[in-house]
Amino acid sequence: MEFALGFDDYAAIDSKLADTDQLLRFSYPGDNGSRQPVHTVYVPADRYQPSLPGDWGREAAAAVERSGGMNALCAALGVSDDVGTLVSAKLTAEPIEDLRLDFEDGYGNRPDDEEDADASRAAIAVARAVRDGIAPPFIGIRFKCFEEPTRRRALRTLDLFVGGLLAEGPLPEGLVLTLPKVSTVAQVEAMVFACQRLEAVHGLAPGRLRFEVQMETPQLILAADGTVPVAQLLHRAEGRVSALHYGTYDYSDSLQIAAEYQSMEHPAADYAKQVMQVAVAGTGVRLSDGSTNILPVGSDAEVSAAWALHARLVRRSLERGYYQGWDLHPAQLPSRFIATYAFYREGLPAAAQRLRNYVHQIESAILDEPATARALARFVHRGVLCGAVTEAEVNEMAGISLPDLDALAHPRKLPEKAENI
Repeated sequence: MEFALGFDDYAAIDSKLADTDQLLRFSYPGDNGSRQPVHTVYVPADRYQPSLPGDWGREAAAAVERSGGMNALCAALGVSDDVGTLVSAKLTAEPIEDLRLDFEDGYGNRPDDEEDADASRAAIAVARAVRDGIAPPFIGIRFKCFEEPTRRRALRTLDLFVGGLLAEGPLPEGLVLTLPKVSTVAQVEAMVFACQRLEAVHGLAPGRLRFEVQMETPQLILAADGTVPVAQLLHRAEGRVSALHYGTYDYSDSLQIAAEYQSMEHPAADYAKQVMQVAVAGTGVRLSDGSTNILPVGSDAEVSAAWALHARLVRRSLERGYYQGWDLHPAQLPSRFIATYAFYREGLPAAAQRLRNYVHQIESAILDEPATARALARFVHRGVLCGAVTEAEVNEMAGISLPDLDALAHPRKLPEKAENI
């Protein structure tokens, strides 16, 4: 067989597409398969103590008991008792997965000497919690935004916290820094510069400091020049942006949505989150939904209604590909974990069966393509990482090991070039 295209033609096309290859390789590496927390808990920084996660877990369990127990709550939310068993264990072992000590809205504006002292104390307390093995897997601070009135205060708090951690030992593996109220790509580039300087001064490896961006302003969705900055900032941050977090109430307020209708499920919220979702696709940057401000407190009826609302909103986010959200009160932990675990456990039998059929080439009524198989594997893998699904269940139901499941869910190798045709 003769070919019209020869090796010189291949080389010419390779040259034309070199920039595309570079872009795809470095800007769209895909998700790395590491654990993503199912939530972030925000607490005012000056109220943090190393015992806080355990205290929240006990408060959450007590709230459930006051309402008739875990089985009763699961029944009210329409999920099985096996979910309740897992959630009860979760509230004891790891009630908070990601904790943010807040120096922004939850802390307010205070004299510099007071915030300086709180930033230093926070660093010492976090370092102690990590050493004692009682810190959540992910922990860090949200400092103030980089708008002119609060910029220097934000940088000062960030500087004190990072320096304070390093004075106590190595940085925690799960350290998370959160930059709020971002409105321009330049603010993200400024944060990159701050990280570079902190790394240089403290002798940290380049790229060690990464950060989340809170999407709370419409200027990130549509800029004055008609561009979409939320997509641009990911590629101007030198790989340092780890996640985008949607801010329900600041974003809603900026669009002048009446307070009564500000919600995670408002059409304006859905539009912003869909833009964010498209922007991060393939980049490996994670997404987090926002919070509901309806807390499970008050009368029995009010608590039950708040739990039902929270569980429904958590499930809604999960179904739309947002696997993380914010929690603001201990009594939100039960509904968070119940809704999350139910999502994975209810979908497990069908997903595992389809994976078994795909991996072992068993004929079935559904012909899954490789992309669908990856989606099935990612679903099951996320269920394992959050504790909703066990390794034994994966082995038994899908007939696949966890390493193989991870490899199927997160393929990281580029296909080999065809050297001979």
